[in-house]
Amino acid sequence: QVQLVESGGGSVQAGGSLRLSCVASGDINRKYSMGWFRQAPGKEREGVATIGGVGCTRYAESVKGRFTISQDNAKNTLYLSMFSLKPEDTAMYYCAARMGSWCDMSNIIGNLSLRGQGTQVTVSS
Repeated sequence: QVQLVESGGGSVQAGGSLRLSCVASGDINRKYSMGWFRQAPGKEREGVATIGGVGCTRYAESVKGRFTISQDNAKNTLYLSMFSLKPEDTAMYYCAARMGSWCDMSNIIGNLSLRGQGTQVTVSS
């Protein structure tokens, strides 16, 4: 089993930047597809960005051009660099992992995936 621990959230003003990190530990010798999703109070889970099989990097339309997902395999860490943040980006952000080489975002951040405890991002106007 893999454990995921997110960090890097915080409070910023609109237009600001943050970088979230997700460190994976445990049984990490297998291939996992990973990603980020977010959930605001009273709203449904929203996929943000995922990185799966070769060439399978996906972004939600709402974050394209502003967020970048990346990973450092040597550090077992997944990142989400967020720029030009907007108040509507305010949410709890979760890291997700699913064993295998998946491509579609829904397969990577869905209910079958492992998830961390989340890190709060608050953007004020």
